[in-house]
Amino acid sequence: MASSIRVVAAALSAVCLGACALPAPDYKVLQYPAPYRKDAGGAAIDNEDMKLDAEGYRVDKKGNQIETVDIPVKTAGQASNAMAGFYISSTGEHAPGRVMTPSEGAAAGAGYGPGSATVTPAPDIPTPAAPMSTVPGATGQPVPLAPPK
Repeated sequence: MASSIRVVAAALSAVCLGACALPAPDYKVLQYPAPYRKDAGGAAIDNEDMKLDAEGYRVDKKGNQIETVDIPVKTAGQASNAMAGFYISSTGEHAPGRVMTPSEGAAAGAGYGPGSATVTPAPDIPTPAAPMSTVPGATGQPVPLAPPK
C-alpha cells in the first residue's frame, strides 16, 4: 500500500513539474537587432545607420573610412608601456619602456602603501592600577519565569 502511494505521489509530482512554465532566459525573450543589415542597394548598414565597407569599417558618403585610429601613430613618442619589463615569449625579449608613475598626490593619504586595506589596530588600553569594585552576588531563592503547572 505504501509503495503504491509513493508511486502515485511521484507521478503527480512529475505531472506538476512538467506543467510548470519555467522562466525563459532574457536572450530568448528579448530580440536584439542584428549588428548590421543590408539596404536595398546591397550596402551594409550598422545599428546607427552608418554605411560599412567590405571590411566592416564605417565610411562616409564619399567612401572614406571614419572613426579609425592608427595606434602606432597615436602612441608614437610615448615611453610608457603597461607590459614594460615582462617577458614576451613570441618575441623572445622583455617588453621595452617603463611603467607610468602615479600622479602627484597619489603617494600619500588613505589607501596608499602596503596593507592599506587592513584595519588599523586600536591603541593599547592601559590596565587599571586597582581592581574595580565588585557588586555583591545575588542572595535568596531564584524566582521562576513561568508559573508551575
